[in-house]
Amino acid sequence: MGDGITGAKAASAPTLSKAISRVASGARLQSIDALRGFVMVVMLLDHLRETWFLHISVLDPIDAHTALPALYLARLAASLCAPVFVFLTGLSAFLYASKHSLAETRIFLIKRGLFLMALEVFLLSELYWGIASPTLWLQVIWCIGVCMIVLAAMISLPRRVLLAIGLVIICGHNLLDPIHLESGHPLFALWAMLHQRDVIALPFGLVAKTTYPVLPWIGVILTGYAIGPWFLSSVEAAKRQRRLMITGCGLLVAFVVIRLLNVYGDAPWFVVEGSPLRTAMSFFALTKYPPSLLFLLLTLGVGILLLAVFERMREGWLMSALAVFGGAPMFFYIFHLVVLRLLYHSAVAIYGHTQGNVFGISNYLWIFVWYAALIVPLYLPTAHFSRFKARRRDIRWLKYL
Repeated sequence: MGDGITGAKAASAPTLSKAISRVASGARLQSIDALRGFVMVVMLLDHLRETWFLHISVLDPIDAHTALPALYLARLAASLCAPVFVFLTGLSAFLYASKHSLAETRIFLIKRGLFLMALEVFLLSELYWGIASPTLWLQVIWCIGVCMIVLAAMISLPRRVLLAIGLVIICGHNLLDPIHLESGHPLFALWAMLHQRDVIALPFGLVAKTTYPVLPWIGVILTGYAIGPWFLSSVEAAKRQRRLMITGCGLLVAFVVIRLLNVYGDAPWFVVEGSPLRTAMSFFALTKYPPSLLFLLLTLGVGILLLAVFERMREGWLMSALAVFGGAPMFFYIFHLVVLRLLYHSAVAIYGHTQGNVFGISNYLWIFVWYAALIVPLYLPTAHFSRFKARRRDIRWLKYL
């Protein structure tokens, strides 16, 4: 009987080990989807501002002297979105590469990148604002597409080389800030897309606004790809979480130290006499277009810490709900922009232009009311599509959404 029990234990050990491995793998991948979903939900708050509060201009960096504190805090939270999403794009690319050949991964990245760039130009440019415009907004989706194509070109390099290149770009690109080219320069268009936020004149009266110059974001996607091995199923969850916590805390410490020195990485912060709040706002007022070193240290530091926290949380309704948004990010992105445009044009049709040449609301607190009201209506179709996407893996084009 003793041998039978021992034999049963021995037989069940591999099964138990596999079960634990599956649970750890699920938590590992769900944490990525949950973090992606979290920043998508936060992004909604900023896009609501761009729908109902467009008459109040938001400078880059935000002017700590004049900005509404509530708007400032919401904008600061929304700063997480682009860095985290580009970083997770690199991480997801590595996980894809771990299950596919180099050629398959490269083709996938190029095709996905071209799709995103075309989507930005032909569809999303018309959805960003409430009025028609002959402007192509080269924003975050365009930027991610370009970064994916650059990653495809560099993916055969050793991972440590990719990490080194990514860190050099992130830490050193602010040294290029003094370089400013005028529109007549032969390299103006290239430089505007790489590092100088500007307007490029195009044929037929069109213009392209390089809202997201791509050079710093290339550094972000490379670093996301480089930490990909941490998320392989062979890596213990505790070890991965420890690495994430150390990295996230290290980035935040670096942010505080460099910011206090006030000599590099962004525009200097200042003390507002008699207003600790405005002084703090100045300290965290960071440049996003293109993202400064300090902007990326802060946002990526917080994002990496959240990734560790979400993996530890594992199960629960909140994690599941966030993972739904993160499991179908492009569907949610397009769907929520369409909803916001329909709401905006409906308001214009009913009330007309209430703030100059746009419709707008006078009290920013209504943004939070709209935010709370739209979460569930936007969640339900996204959840339905996410389940459909998971169920119908045979429909290949669904993976692009």
